[in-house]
Amino acid sequence: MPSSRTREPIATAGQTPDIWPQVDGSPVSCTEKLMVLRENWEELRGVLRDAFEDAVLMGVDENAMKRMIVEMTTDLITPRRHTKS
Repeated sequence: MPSSRTREPIATAGQTPDIWPQVDGSPVSCTEKLMVLRENWEELRGVLRDAFEDAVLMGVDENAMKRMIVEMTTDLITPRRHTKS
C-alpha cells in the first residue's frame, strides 16, 4: 500500500512523473536511475500512443483499447524476489 507521501498525483496526463516513489515512499534520487526511468517512460509513452492510434485507425473501439491497456498494466508481475506479506 502506498505511503501517505505518495497519494498526491505523481504526474499529470501526458507528463513524465516528477517523483518516482520507492517502496518506503521516499523518492528515487540517484541521477542515473532517474535518467533511465525518464527515458523508459518516454519510450513507453511513445509505444503506447502508437499502438493505441494504430488500433483505433484499424477499427478497434477506443474505450475497449484503453481498457485493454489498463488490464495489461494491471497484470504486470513484480520482478522483486522478496515480497512483504
